[in-house]
Amino acid sequence: MAVTTLKSPVTLKNWELRTLVANLVAQTGIVLTGAIVRLTSSGLGCPTWPECVEGSIAPTSTQTESWHKYVEFGNRLLTFVLLIIALLTIAAIRAHNKARAASGLNKRRPLTLLAVGSLVGIFGQAILGGITVLTGLHPLTVAAHFMVSIGLITVAQVLLTKAQDPNDAPVVSLVPAPIAIGMRIHIWLALSLVAVGTLVTGSGPHAGDTAEIVRLGFDERTISAIHADFVFLFVGLTVGLLIALTATRSDAKIIRLAWVVFAICLVQGIIGYTQYFTGLPWVLVAFHVLGACLLWIATVRFYLSRNMRGVS
Repeated sequence: MAVTTLKSPVTLKNWELRTLVANLVAQTGIVLTGAIVRLTSSGLGCPTWPECVEGSIAPTSTQTESWHKYVEFGNRLLTFVLLIIALLTIAAIRAHNKARAASGLNKRRPLTLLAVGSLVGIFGQAILGGITVLTGLHPLTVAAHFMVSIGLITVAQVLLTKAQDPNDAPVVSLVPAPIAIGMRIHIWLALSLVAVGTLVTGSGPHAGDTAEIVRLGFDERTISAIHADFVFLFVGLTVGLLIALTATRSDAKIIRLAWVVFAICLVQGIIGYTQYFTGLPWVLVAFHVLGACLLWIATVRFYLSRNMRGVS
């Protein structure tokens, strides 16, 4: 009778894990700093791109943009921090794959593609950021800039989750098929919620520079109501999935992640309604942007938890 040799699992080394976490934190952090740039009316603090002002990469004392130029330039400099972390991420995945190969496991090419994707995406974001400046902060380019960041956050979270799979065993589902379908709808609904949120932002008063910058033609109350409808649908589906997961005695980790999504929903709802009825103070709007990123990360983690690699 043939004997199956079990290969030793390979887990991420501490520095590799910390690097992947740093990649996720950095991709989220630059969304917050970008929001602060817009909310403090510093979006055109550096009115040209790739230079800050004609003839100079850095701000100059002769600029009329006051302190706004330093806010915008500081956000641009963070791109280089992202690049360094992205390169370290590629190095971490390369080292991890070498350790896997030495242990007799397959190298995971998808991990390499995700790591390289993070690096390529940063360059794409920089170019899109330049287009945003050169188009005078048009709300559609600002929205696209944010959604690309959501994509990069997704890549970072998927990479972090997948890299922690210790072996090459086949992937197995941890939830019944109907719940798996519900979780798929759930993540697409979350993405729609975030996208509609950019339309609310593009119709609101925070133009990123002066009040004369073009805004989207949606009535603020109408588009906010549509956004709220998406929130109610999302919260309702989250509660439904929680009930279904609990009733089917699903894995405790999945239920815990569902509760995390629900909790962030509640906090986001409180912040959202508070900012709406208090005239959209920029500090609350910044927290709402951060909350949107955290909600998306939690939703991605929840979605990915539905499957795991079986025991080899």
